[in-house]
Order: sequence, then C-alpha cells, then structure tokens
Amino acid sequence: MIKIEFFSGINGLCGFEAQGHALGGDAGENVICAFVSSACLMTANTITDVLKLDADAQAQDGYLKLMILENAASAQDILKGFMLHMTALEEDYPENIKVIYRRCNNA
Repeated sequence: MIKIEFFSGINGLCGFEAQGHALGGDAGENVICAFVSSACLMTANTITDVLKLDADAQAQDGYLKLMILENAASAQDILKGFMLHMTALEEDYPENIKVIYRRCNNA
C-alpha cells in the first residue's frame, strides 16, 4: 500500500511524505504507482525548481519526502492540488492508497 502523509502548520501545508508500493502489478507496469510517483515528482520539482523554495527533499525507491523549510505561502495551491489528486486516487483505489493528515512541528 502507498501511504501519503500531508503535513500542515500554522501557515498551511508544509510538505508531504509518500512511501510504499501499490502492489497492483509487476514492477514497472503498475499504473497506480506510476500515478502517485509522477504526481509526487511533479509537485516536488515545481516547489524546488520552479518556485525555488528552500526544502528538504529525499527520494529513493518507493519513498519521497518534501518538507518546505521557509514560508510555504507560494506553494499552497500546488500542495492543495496534489492533496486533492491523491485524495481522489485514494477514493478510486482504497486498497492501494491511504492519505493521512498530520501537523508540522511549527503548528
């Protein structure tokens, strides 16, 4: 199962962590993993490379974490859109995706 945790603080969303595999097909052919991976990478790349926000980003097979280290106001629409997308995928694939909400340390 893929678990995606969204972190929020006093100024809104401040990051996310996605880990696991959907276990819905062979490696490299699992469309659910591809959906999630692509959305995670697009979100992280937009925040770090387009908006140029200071963030701690970690990635490896089956894992991606992005925590914004400065005021994340300019990233709110991107993070909210990503959260809506993951929530919709969770509704479509409840046995493969779980969305969790947590508070940041600065909350």
